[in-house]
Amino acid sequence: MTEDRMLYEVASLIIETLQLENIKPEDIGPDAPLFGDGLGLDSIDALELALAISRTYAVTLSSEDPNLRTVFASLR
Repeated sequence: MTEDRMLYEVASLIIETLQLENIKPEDIGPDAPLFGDGLGLDSIDALELALAISRTYAVTLSSEDPNLRTVFASLR
C-alpha cells in the first residue's frame, strides 16, 4: 500500500469513527494537526480513534507509550 493510500484510509477512518460532518479525507492534510487548531479533536476523540485503529489494523496502542502524543499529532 502506498503512503498516499494509507493516509487517505486513516483520514477516512477518522471521519467515519468520529462522525465528522462536511469533511472529506482529502481535506485533512498529512501534516495538519488533529488536535487544537487542526480538526479540534479532544481526548475522548483520541480514545475512540485509538480503539478504531486497534480494531482495524490489529495493533495495540498503550497509554503508557511516551510516543503516543506524537502518534496522534497528525496523519503522518
